Amino acid sequence: MSTDARTQAPAGQSSSPVGVWLLTLITFGIYWMVWYYKVNKQVKAVDPTIEVSPGKALLAVTFGCILIVPPFVSIAKTGSRIAQAQRAAGVTPDCSGGVGVLLGFVLGLTPLYYQSKLNTVWDARA
Repeated sequence: MSTDARTQAPAGQSSSPVGVWLLTLITFGIYWMVWYYKVNKQVKAVDPTIEVSPGKALLAVTFGCILIVPPFVSIAKTGSRIAQAQRAAGVTPDCSGGVGVLLGFVLGLTPLYYQSKLNTVWDARA
């Protein structure tokens, strides 16, 4: 697929990383599930070569209390997908899935980190 086709994909909206994180806390994680699904859907819109099923990605993290490994894999892959979307938008890919997983253990900061990296994609496409 040519770069031109990628740049014509619909852009997402920049969101406040702190706002995403706070809404996640206030709603006891419910907002995070909606946000996580949307992020995976949006990165695929930026670059159709990104392989992701937003529903499967969400299921992997939703059932993390039963299955230990899939949520961490899904969260790490989402970071890689954001980096790939950054690359497709012409931004230096600096999103790390490993950092995203680790930040999940620090006050659940993964959405704050991922949203700030995703905003670089939307800013570059604006």
